[in-house]
Amino acid sequence: MKRTGPIFRENAKTIHEPERLDLVVRGGRVVTPEGILDAEIGIVRGKIVRLAPKVSDATESELDAGGRYVLPGIIDAHVHFNEPGRAEWEGLATGSAALAAGGGTMFFDMPLNSEPPVLNAAALREKRRLAEEKSCTDFALWGGLTPGNLDQLAGLRDAGAIGLKAFMCNSGIASFANVDAKSLREGMKRATKLGLPVAVHAEDDALAAKLTAELRAKGRTDARAWLDSRPVEAELAAIRLALELAAETGCALHVVHVSSPEGIALIAEARNQRVDVSAETCPHYLLLNEKDVERLGPLAKCAPPLRDEKRRKALWADLRAGDIQTVGSDHSPSLPEMKDSANMFAVWGGIAGVQHGFELLFSACEKSVARDLPVLAAVLARNVARRFRIDDRKGQIATGRDADFSLVEFGKARTIHADDLWTRHRISAYAGERSRARVTHTYLRGKPVYAEGRLTNLPQPGQFLAPHR
Repeated sequence: MKRTGPIFRENAKTIHEPERLDLVVRGGRVVTPEGILDAEIGIVRGKIVRLAPKVSDATESELDAGGRYVLPGIIDAHVHFNEPGRAEWEGLATGSAALAAGGGTMFFDMPLNSEPPVLNAAALREKRRLAEEKSCTDFALWGGLTPGNLDQLAGLRDAGAIGLKAFMCNSGIASFANVDAKSLREGMKRATKLGLPVAVHAEDDALAAKLTAELRAKGRTDARAWLDSRPVEAELAAIRLALELAAETGCALHVVHVSSPEGIALIAEARNQRVDVSAETCPHYLLLNEKDVERLGPLAKCAPPLRDEKRRKALWADLRAGDIQTVGSDHSPSLPEMKDSANMFAVWGGIAGVQHGFELLFSACEKSVARDLPVLAAVLARNVARRFRIDDRKGQIATGRDADFSLVEFGKARTIHADDLWTRHRISAYAGERSRARVTHTYLRGKPVYAEGRLTNLPQPGQFLAPHR
């Protein structure tokens, strides 16, 4: 649908009046959370300074976006790039390259899979140093929240952490302990005073451990046993506790990778009661179901696990209704041999999907672009930037924001192959899937990062962003 009027009037203002633009993006259909615009974008020094039906200013260069959708650069608030310490699992260079190939311009790296984990300011500063050297996209960094680092939270805030991440069950990493109710409550109290959000992996540790022990005692280690060991109730019990503590402490709570509509309903009810909480889900919960776990085995193992088809479809309804605030990849790669076993309890739990998960979401919306692409522009960019206080620069195609965007075209279905992957290890639950959507270009601050199947040389590396205060 063609949009004119208020949106264009709002964006008619300019930051300054340059004699000449650096770049004009012409002929594309610009996707905003409010709708899809037939618009052109004028860019100067990495910032959007024009958004109008026609940009007539003189320009150094033009980008022909004809026939394609121009989407805001994806901000993936949930990745595990595992560096330093486990760069052989992925790494900041390869992880950010895969993100860029999938339309992403910024990531938030989780604190636990690097070694040492990001539990103090020194560890955060070291990860920042490495990312500033290696990342081809902008980035932010999560700090950890564990029972043993409560006195380090202020230092993490001062070093620029985007928020604090806690596990309510075993994290799978020995050096990153999970919280109990007492330590989570205390951590939330301190986070509230520091002005930091707390993200939780919400699964009940005792219930998951009990069911796992019972199933393994029976000799069951297959895919169905893994699914049975992490029922929806394990997720719901942890979400209820986290919501109770957030209401008590006033903490800004972010519940990551919610896998069930029942979990979304609990969060929506709490939001209605003025609890400061947001819900994240992941592409794999919207694209795959429990039958895919049985079909793909270790490649589709994640926690919480994939759910049944009815729940998968219900999550789409929640997304369209606005009850899911953000979508992140939860890209969690590992060495290939860590996925090579018939014992589902022994293999690494994590889906490597930072490159194609979002693209497959676009593909799923091919027949409903007017309705669904604006929803994706909200949950993949605008809402993320707002929730984590980087919306002064990121999250929208609007004047004054960084010129972060991707071009997406729809066409004949193509099969995703392992050779298409930019990740360190070319294994993915999405290899073999078919997509009608394709990211052709990704631009960061007005410069190409990815174009037509290849990475491009940036004149500047990725930048570190801390939340505005």
